[in-house]
Amino acid sequence: MVVNEIPKYSVLMSVYYKENPQYLNLSIDSMLNQTILPDEFILVEDGPLTPELIRVIKKHILNNPGLFKIIKNKKNLGLGLSLRKGIKVAKNEWIARMDSDDYSIPIRCEQQLQFIKQNPEYEMVGSFEAEFINNMDNVISIHKVPEKMEQIKQFMHRRCAVLHPTVMYKKSAVIRSGNYRNVPLYEDYDLFSRMVLEYNIKTYNIQKSLYYIRTSPDFYKRRGGIRYAGTVLRFKWNQHVKGYMSLTDFIISGLGQAGVCILPNSLRKLFYMKVLR
Repeated sequence: MVVNEIPKYSVLMSVYYKENPQYLNLSIDSMLNQTILPDEFILVEDGPLTPELIRVIKKHILNNPGLFKIIKNKKNLGLGLSLRKGIKVAKNEWIARMDSDDYSIPIRCEQQLQFIKQNPEYEMVGSFEAEFINNMDNVISIHKVPEKMEQIKQFMHRRCAVLHPTVMYKKSAVIRSGNYRNVPLYEDYDLFSRMVLEYNIKTYNIQKSLYYIRTSPDFYKRRGGIRYAGTVLRFKWNQHVKGYMSLTDFIISGLGQAGVCILPNSLRKLFYMKVLR
C-alpha cells in the first residue's frame, strides 16, 4: 500500500438460520451504500440457512457480480470459528466487521479509512454505536467507548473497550494475535484483549456513532440467568489467569457482572442503561 493512500477493504459478516431476512437485507445494503465501497464482501453461512435468507443473499450476489465470497459451514460452528475462516480468506489487508441485523451509516467506512490514511501506525479502528429498538429513529442509548490507546488499554482490564461490529482492522494484526477462537459470547473480548494487551496493536475509537445496533425488549433478559452468570465468571477468571485482569479487576468486573446477571430483568435493564452506557 502506498503511504497515505486510502486502502481497499473487505466486509466480513457471519449469518445463521435464526436471522431475520429483512434485517439481513438492510445490513448488507448499508455496506453496499458506503461512500467508499468495499471491493470484497465475505459472507459466512454458519450452517444451513432458511430459504428466505438464501433468497436475500442470492439477490445481492446477482446484483453485485464478483463482489461476494461465500463460505458455507456444513453445520453451525458459532461466531468465533466462522469469523476465523473469513479472516483467513480475505484478499485485503483491511477488513470491516458487520453484523447481519444492524446498520452502518453511509460515511462509516470513509471516516475509518480517512483516520487510517492519516494515522498509518494504527491497526484497528472502532466507534460508538447507537442502540435502537424497531427502527433507527428510536435510539434508546449510545454505547460509548474510550478514544485513545492508553485509555483503551486501561478500560480493557475490566470491560471490552472496542465494540465488535464497529471495527475495521488489519488482517495481519488479527492473525498475528491468534485470530478468533471459539469463546461463546466473548469472541470479541477474547480477541481484542490479546490484540491490545498482549500484542499492543495500536487501536483508536472514533467518538461518534457510526453504527446502529438493533436491540429488542428482551435484549436484557438474554443477558441474565445463572447460566449466563457462569459464562461470565469462567471467561473473566481466565482473563485473570492470563494476566489481563488483576484480582481486583476480576472481583469488580467478573463478580459484579455475574451479580447483575441474577438481578430481576427490570433492574438489569436499568443498570445497563444508567451505568454501562
